[in-house]
Amino acid sequence: MTDKTLSTIELAFEELSEADMKTRALDFNALMQRRRTVRDFSSREVSREVIDACLATAGSAPSGANRQPWHFALISDATIKKAIRSAAETEEEEFYNKRAPQDWLDALAPLGTDSEKPFLEHAPFLIVVFAQKFVVDAQGNKLKNYYVTESASLATGLLIAALHNAGLATLTHTPSPMKFLNTILERPSTEKPLMVIVTGYPKTGAKVPDIHRKALNEFVSVHEA
Repeated sequence: MTDKTLSTIELAFEELSEADMKTRALDFNALMQRRRTVRDFSSREVSREVIDACLATAGSAPSGANRQPWHFALISDATIKKAIRSAAETEEEEFYNKRAPQDWLDALAPLGTDSEKPFLEHAPFLIVVFAQKFVVDAQGNKLKNYYVTESASLATGLLIAALHNAGLATLTHTPSPMKFLNTILERPSTEKPLMVIVTGYPKTGAKVPDIHRKALNEFVSVHEA
């Protein structure tokens, strides 16, 4: 029987002092607590080198069977951004005017959102996240991916953290349905678009809703010995 076990390498692990661990954990928490969803973006250019480094960070996420079932479509072309905005607003108008139940609209009302999505054109970069149901190997064999949505979502979370850490604002946009993204970006139907990450610098004087996040004890249960 052929041994398909992967070869191994030594783990590159840097053990920190408890004091350094606490400092890094607290500093990173403070940084991420300042992260806010931004809807008013500047068209100011952002370095591709920065974006590529953040995407590489996303690619470090864990995934089912290490299949890495994600694809990130990076868009800066004005024509494509305009097409995405037009298609997204069509779906959003349908959502706000016909599909959304009243309780959902009531929940969104304090945030001031509506069917208009100018940020899809104004921000320098859109990153569309696709989840891949399967991959094709060098021999043309179709290989099923595992925990596809979970894996792609983990990668997306790392991407958002990396972009914020780099000093950029972000917004997650999830028009429904999103199949128009496959068409516009010429992605195969076997890929499922999960969301659009809008990123760039916030517009000068940008405002965000005065929201508050849950306290730790409101979303964490502890089961200690």
